[in-house]
Formats: sequence, structure tokens, C-alpha cells
Amino acid sequence: MGQRVAVITGGVKGIGRAIALALADDGWSIAACYRRSVDAGNELRDTLRAKRVRALVERCDVSDPAQCETFVANVRAELGGVDALVNGAGPYTRTPLFEQSLESWHDMFDNNLHPVFYMSRLVAPLMIEKKWGRIVNFSMANADHMSAQPMVTAHYIAKSGVLVLTRTFAKLLGPHNITVNAISPGFIASGSAPDEELAKMVKSIPAGYVGELSDCVAAVRFLLGEGARYVNGANIQLSGGWGV
Repeated sequence: MGQRVAVITGGVKGIGRAIALALADDGWSIAACYRRSVDAGNELRDTLRAKRVRALVERCDVSDPAQCETFVANVRAELGGVDALVNGAGPYTRTPLFEQSLESWHDMFDNNLHPVFYMSRLVAPLMIEKKWGRIVNFSMANADHMSAQPMVTAHYIAKSGVLVLTRTFAKLLGPHNITVNAISPGFIASGSAPDEELAKMVKSIPAGYVGELSDCVAAVRFLLGEGARYVNGANIQLSGGWGV
């Protein structure tokens, strides 16, 4: 097989960017998309070009199925196919449930759950044709508990749904040598939350420290590698023991 191609949604900042750069260092061609972060997208594009990596970095709102189709078509045209998909896009807001607007409620599902379906169904036929593929979906620590979450209810429900989709795709695609797994981070120093907020959470993390971007990268590298060929439908709790 030639140089493999990894598609990363939400791939220009935080965890997604770290994954993109790490996989580029591993020899993967990279296709990353973003919704609003134009400057970060341009910076990632320049960085990947400096690494002499085949790369496509473009704007795509993955909550829009038509834009997902265009993005995947562009990846095929520019890079030749898709071998791995990392569904990393997933914004959240902290709002008391009864104060959450209908727009915000729908936004959590449109941007966290639906894109996993949109993107996975588009790349699955390409992977089936190659008889090889990897899909990694980002959920959140303790989403499998389905517990009460008054401040992030919609986001939490969406991330629980990601786990159901992950297991369903795993069962459907397993016969084609394609694995589908989830990574569920807890508190990660990714830039999405203030350092002081993360520091307050340390006491509730059994490991005694906040996770780093390198922890996310290591989990993705494992799931994309041949060492994880028999891991399918799994959910890796990446939380230092928080939320288990």
C-alpha cells in the first residue's frame, strides 16, 4: 500500500492539530478541516508543507452533510483516498439545562454526533474498496455511564451517541478489515479550557495530573497501527481514572 491518508476533522487546533502533526511525522498524508479557525488552518498548512508532507487543509463545516461530501471528494482528488478518519470536531458549551436555548441544544448534536455519521458513511466505501481502514471517534470520559449532566446535557447525550455509532460501525465494517473505535478524554491540556480550571480538577483525577496532547496522540497512534488490528468497537478512557 502506498502512503496512507488520514482525515482529521477539527484538525487545526488542540488535539486535532497534535494528531495531524504526529501522523505527518509518521509518514501519513494529512487532510484536516476546520470551521472557523482560518489562521490556525493556514498555520497548519504551512507547517505541513515545511515537513514536505502531502496535505490538504481546508474549511469545512462538518455539521453540513453537503460540505462533508465536498471535503471527502477533494481529499480523493488531491490525495487519492482515505485510509483513516479521526472524528475530532466537537465543541461544547456549559449551560444549565433549563437555560439552554433551542439553538444551542441543536448545535451540540449538529456538531458532535451528526458529523460522525456524515463522515464515516462517506469514507467507509473507500475503505471497503481497499479492504483496510481505521476510524477513531472522540467521545468524552464517562459518557458510557449515561449519568445526569445538568451543565452539559446535550453535549453529553451527543457523546454517548458517538459510542453507539462507534460500536455499530465496528460491527458493520469489521468484516472488511476496518476497525472503528472511540477515545474518551477527560481533562486534557489542549487549550480549550483555562489552566486554572484544569488545576482545580486535579484533585478529582486519580492519576493526580491533567492529561497532555501527547496522551491523545499515543492513543490514536495505537488504534491506527497494526498492533490494534483486533481492537474493534472499543472505547479507550483517556482520563487518568477520572469518570470511570
